[in-house]
Amino acid sequence: MGRLTKILALLLAAFVAIFALAAVAFFLFFDANDFRDEVATAVKDRTGRDLVIEGDVSLTFFPWLAIDVGHTTLGNAPGFGDKPFAEFDRAKLSVRLLPLLLRQEIGINAAELEALKLSLEVNRGGIGNWEDLFSRDDAAKEKDDSGEGRAIAVAGVDVDNATISYDDRKSGDSYRLREVRLRLGRISDEGQPVPASGSFLFEVQPGDISGNLDVETVLSFDLGKSLVTFDGFSAAGVVEGIANSPTRLQVETDGIEIKTDEQRATVQPLAMTVLGIDIKADVEPFSYAGAIEPVAVIKTDAFSPRSVMTLLDIEAPETADPVALSRVIIDAKAAFKENAVDMTGVTIKLDDTTFKGTLAVPRQSTGSYRFNLDADQIDLNRYMEPVEAGARGGAGASTPVEIPSDLIRPLNARGNLRVSTALLGGMTFENVVLGLNTANGRMRIHPVTAGLFGGSYSGDVNIDVAGKTPVIAVDEKVQNVNLADLAQGMFGKKNITGTISGGFKLTGRGNDMAAVQRSLGGNMSFQLNDGTYEGTDIWYELRRARALLKGGEAPTPQLPARTRFSSVRATGVVTNGVMRNDDLMAELPFMQMSGRGDVDLAAATVNYSLTARVLERPESLQNMTEAELKDFTRAVIPLKITGPITSPSVKPDVQALLRKRVEDEIKERVVDRLLGGGKKTPTPEEGAAVPAEGETPAEGEAPPAAETEKPPEEKDVEDELKDKLKDLLRR
Repeated sequence: MGRLTKILALLLAAFVAIFALAAVAFFLFFDANDFRDEVATAVKDRTGRDLVIEGDVSLTFFPWLAIDVGHTTLGNAPGFGDKPFAEFDRAKLSVRLLPLLLRQEIGINAAELEALKLSLEVNRGGIGNWEDLFSRDDAAKEKDDSGEGRAIAVAGVDVDNATISYDDRKSGDSYRLREVRLRLGRISDEGQPVPASGSFLFEVQPGDISGNLDVETVLSFDLGKSLVTFDGFSAAGVVEGIANSPTRLQVETDGIEIKTDEQRATVQPLAMTVLGIDIKADVEPFSYAGAIEPVAVIKTDAFSPRSVMTLLDIEAPETADPVALSRVIIDAKAAFKENAVDMTGVTIKLDDTTFKGTLAVPRQSTGSYRFNLDADQIDLNRYMEPVEAGARGGAGASTPVEIPSDLIRPLNARGNLRVSTALLGGMTFENVVLGLNTANGRMRIHPVTAGLFGGSYSGDVNIDVAGKTPVIAVDEKVQNVNLADLAQGMFGKKNITGTISGGFKLTGRGNDMAAVQRSLGGNMSFQLNDGTYEGTDIWYELRRARALLKGGEAPTPQLPARTRFSSVRATGVVTNGVMRNDDLMAELPFMQMSGRGDVDLAAATVNYSLTARVLERPESLQNMTEAELKDFTRAVIPLKITGPITSPSVKPDVQALLRKRVEDEIKERVVDRLLGGGKKTPTPEEGAAVPAEGETPAEGEAPPAAETEKPPEEKDVEDELKDKLKDLLRR
């Protein structure tokens, strides 16, 4: 718009010159039949353009020398087509005759111009169709023929119902002013202030922006200093297209100075209101000789982002904290360049967070946002969706979080963000470094690094919404993260200690996070080191299970119940949201465990079957009897880990233990019968061997029992085994 303003000022001067030329022609040529041709020839000689006067022409001579011209057109520059450069329905200019003849004073009555149509164009080479009207030779000639010694006064200028269009084929920008009304008060070379006012409708493309403005100012001209001064300037109106409904626009400044010889403008501090935002700007002096690129320090009063979103027809998100997104203040130095607004020294205060750095905002819809910002601290939980009633009760209780595809697809941005402290869920990230690159519906967040509970986090996140169904791919790692703090932050429980290291490389697809979790595929691995699992004492559970099997009394538990471990490690393959793991290994002070199982990532449940071997480390086993040590160190003990991932149950597999005992005892009986012919093999403690058939027992020996008879204790054992086997088969 600045370039358009400069052009209009130059064209206004050109029209005055053309009218002055026409007035002189009237002095010289009074034959109405020859008038049109003579004036057209003079304009052709001076501008190289065709002037066609189609309307009526009237003259008056006293007391005013006046000309009233009907419909007139001025041709376009070569290469810009046949559309007229300018045309009007009526123009009137009158000069007081006697002061001009006697004192060389040029006293012009109000100049009138009706239905002006002005078409300004820039071709693809960047050349304007007005540039041939303002050659350097003409400028020099005008300076030499400045009319020194002549007094000039114009009673006023009235422009009604004008239309001005500006079409830049190089940049693709276009502006159109319609129903333009301009009123200028008395103008003289004495430097007296000139009241000026105007109004117009406007249209801007691209962007489909339109509206109306009323403008008021007081002009002063100092021709000796080539200075034009606007003493106060205000523009107020309504803008459509930047919001879902017409919004008020207001611009005010105490003054503007224009040095026409230097083509330089100085603007006093500006105050602007748009979209309900009050903005103050200190504009540095700038040149309008070429592309206008002013620089200004801008500051906004506090405003509500939610209110701005509503005006822009953007649905404000519902947040966990109702007062989040309620207050923003912006302070920056902005350079308004051809393709973007480059801002340095940026300070953005969003609620309780302060961002500082640089920011570039594109001026075209296809442009890219650029940023390099640092933030002190931000609580992201405030900006998350509210937790629904009962959502903490378990998986699936809350509404799935949708992938914001409509927001990502049109976004074109690249930059870096560093945050000293960020809160997400119950987790605290420190010294966060985040890189963002997004265009054409593909977003990559990389690098991502942060300190996390005494350890570190790093990640690479890709979100692709270019297709019909969003695809999310993540490659994330954690190193030496404190397990107690992590469990407390993620699950609200502090039932495990130690550190965790690991990573996962996963890909999923879906329109919401629940669908993405169900479709996840990839690889995962983790290792826990030097910690405890609170709430379960595996050693006590083993002793209790042994007592149950032997029919003895359960041991006294040691409180608080906990299990120490030196390491737990596993790798797994994820398919459809379930990780299958066949190499789980755990090292406890008194036991080694290994096994396999799966983790349902969407349901957050685990199901593992393990085998454990107790190590002969009495120093690690408390209150253990010799019999327990003998039983455990020669046994392979099955364990089950099941339940929610936040608090799984870790217990001996009693069913497997019982099945194993039955199997072992049955095998022992079968072997005894096969090797001993169905007889019980005596042991040294039981006495001498049983005599062969037909032998007489030695003196003092009892005769052998009949083969069909069994001792009561053996019958009891067999009955017990049968009962247990039946019980197992029923299961």
